[in-house]
Amino acid sequence: MTDRRPLLRAIFDAAVAAAHPDVVLSAHLRPAPKGRVICLAAGKGAAALAVAAEKHYLDTLGLDPSRLTGLATTRHGHGVPTRRIKVIEAGHPVPDEAGLKAADDTLRLAAEATANDLLLVLLSGGGSANWIAPVEGVSFTQKQQVNRALLRSGAPIGEMNIVRKHLSRIKGGRLARAGQRAEIVTLAISDVPHDDPSAIASGPTVPDPSTLADARALVTRYNLTIDDAVRRALEDPRNESCKPGDPAFARAEFEIIAKPKASLDAAVKVARDAGYEVIDFGADLEGEARDIAAEHARLALKAHAEGKRLAIVSGGELTVTVRGNGRGGPNQEYALALADLLKDTSGIVALAADTDGADGGAGSATDPAGAIIDQATFAKMKSLKLDPAAYLANNDATAFFSATGDLLLTGPTLTNVNDVRVILVDPA
Repeated sequence: MTDRRPLLRAIFDAAVAAAHPDVVLSAHLRPAPKGRVICLAAGKGAAALAVAAEKHYLDTLGLDPSRLTGLATTRHGHGVPTRRIKVIEAGHPVPDEAGLKAADDTLRLAAEATANDLLLVLLSGGGSANWIAPVEGVSFTQKQQVNRALLRSGAPIGEMNIVRKHLSRIKGGRLARAGQRAEIVTLAISDVPHDDPSAIASGPTVPDPSTLADARALVTRYNLTIDDAVRRALEDPRNESCKPGDPAFARAEFEIIAKPKASLDAAVKVARDAGYEVIDFGADLEGEARDIAAEHARLALKAHAEGKRLAIVSGGELTVTVRGNGRGGPNQEYALALADLLKDTSGIVALAADTDGADGGAGSATDPAGAIIDQATFAKMKSLKLDPAAYLANNDATAFFSATGDLLLTGPTLTNVNDVRVILVDPA
């Protein structure tokens, strides 16, 4: 049988390439202001965004280097060399001390901006964890505990960010409030379903429609274990996020420069060009990873039985309700569930991966992006007597795919437009 792994990888790589900062940023950058360009970036693509901004202002526009400054905070291992904009590598998905200091420095730079300056805010997925600035009365350790509880809860990213925003001095419009004397232009790579500006990096420069009451309701809904200090903070009206009409947004603009849909469209094109009929579930898919895998497996098996050549493509961001003590992420869990459901079928292969190059993991640059399954996977399962259902019960997809040799290891991609999942069905 033809090896479909190169095609799976080409589909994934097309999605990533469509959203790289070198491709998407320059066309959206504004002219140089009278004063300085102060670049404040956060997220997994922050350093690459900073480099693209430097190329535009220093090389294309010939801006005096003394008029360009800033700070880019990115995930550990996602830094790249820059000329004027300092890069800090910080914790993700659980924040660390580096992110704490970087957020304070970011707020200070914003507050120093004058009416003649341009505050250029460049955002990508991961910014919520990279910029960590707890509200008064909440310690850094307590904020880390909240993040861990949210990550294990199974809550969608948008709901997680509602809680984060109301415990932060930088999220929920507060960065705009700090820098409101300057012109503020925010350019964002979206990593959230429906491209909600208030959810990307927890909306540091846009109005926030959610409330403290919403955050408290989510704590209750997901039965989150939180300290009393956190509970008090979520009851303190001073911690309400910035709402529409706040003076912080008088000179603020926001624009999305890369969307998950554009990347998924690029992936779909590669599949179609390879001769597959495509079912495209779109870029906003949410749900429990193993449940979505079961739905997609049923479709794949039906197409296989009917002799169809089909590609099932989806984006969005799935979730995992953690019940075991294993390692993995939603894409690996999706692939593991597929491995269990498709193990006796030839002619069906799949890839599931995060476009940032890290699916779950411990915050290392060597974390897997996801996993691939095909006939080689099924053969290895049999020879090693691996039971995918047992690994699934323990949320231990990384161990399973480490044993089969099917982890997808891309390293940092320097962008983030959510997940790409592809199942290819070929006639028997």
